[in-house]
Amino acid sequence: MRTYTLHVPEGSVRGDPRALEQAHLVRDGFSWSAFAFTVLWFLRHRLWLAALLVLVGLVALALAGRALGLSPFAALIVTLLVSLLIGMEASSLRRWTYGRRGKPAQDAVMAGSQEEAELKAAARWLDAASVPGAATTGFATTAVSRPTHRRGDDAVIGLFPASEGGR
Repeated sequence: MRTYTLHVPEGSVRGDPRALEQAHLVRDGFSWSAFAFTVLWFLRHRLWLAALLVLVGLVALALAGRALGLSPFAALIVTLLVSLLIGMEASSLRRWTYGRRGKPAQDAVMAGSQEEAELKAAARWLDAASVPGAATTGFATTAVSRPTHRRGDDAVIGLFPASEGGR
C-alpha cells in the first residue's frame, strides 16, 4: 500500500465537487521516472522552478567535476547518487510546488494503486457529513474510508513539522 496526498485549492470546503476538478494526487515514495529522467520528469509535471533548480544543480555539478578532474567512473557515481536523491525527493518537491500554488495537502489516503487512491480520496472529500469538523481542513490519517482520528490544521506529513511550516 502506498500513501497519496490530496491537494485541493485553499479555501475549498469538503463536499464541494468543483474542488475535485482542480485537485491533484501525489504518491509518496521513490519515483523511478524522476530518477531516470530528472529534469524531464519535472517538466512533465509542470514543476518549472524545480526543473530549473535541478538543471542548474546538475550543470554546476558537472562543471565542478571537470574542475576537480574527476575520473569518468567517479563522475558516473556522483551523477547516480544525485539522481537517487532526486528520485527520493521528487514527490516532496511536487507537494511543495502545489502548496506554493495555493493547493496545500488536505487529505492523505492509503491505496494499492493510483485509481484506488483517486476513488478513496474523492469519496472521502465528497462525503463531508462523515468527517468530524468538515468545515475546516486537515489531514485524515487512516487508510479506511472514514477517519477515526483527526489532526489539527497545522499538522504536516513528515518527520520535521517545524521545517515544513516555513514552506
